[in-house]
Amino acid sequence: MTGATDGDDRTAEDVRRPSLAAVARDRRVWLILAIVAGLLVCCCSAVVGTLVALSAGLLSA
Repeated sequence: MTGATDGDDRTAEDVRRPSLAAVARDRRVWLILAIVAGLLVCCCSAVVGTLVALSAGLLSA
């Protein structure tokens, strides 16, 4: 036995990956991207709010 197989007596090179369009249609991908974007927005807005509060003297450093 030489080479990697995927269990169907085919080499790993013969197995085709899904196209980018097929992956983009997957709802799980969009859900993960939405969660990451939401976390990024929340973190950035918290940092900006803290900086604005510090610059306005509302928080004591």
